[in-house]
Amino acid sequence: MIPFENTWPYERIGQDVYVQNCPFCHAANVLLPLKLKDLSELREGVKKLLVFPCCRNKETLVDADQDYLLAGRPLRRYGKE
Repeated sequence: MIPFENTWPYERIGQDVYVQNCPFCHAANVLLPLKLKDLSELREGVKKLLVFPCCRNKETLVDADQDYLLAGRPLRRYGKE
């Protein structure tokens, strides 16, 4: 079972991938340096290093579905999201 605390929701707008807010610095509407090709590679099992452009924090992505990115460690802190 996938641990929910390791997931973060994302949105696709055209060819761009956004998160509503950064899990680290909480910046709003962050454009991620990911493309649709990267999302399909994540679904196939290829890990990707994601560097958030707002705060330069790094996270290894291990999977993605239509709504969520799955990281190698928890991104959510209960009660602080």
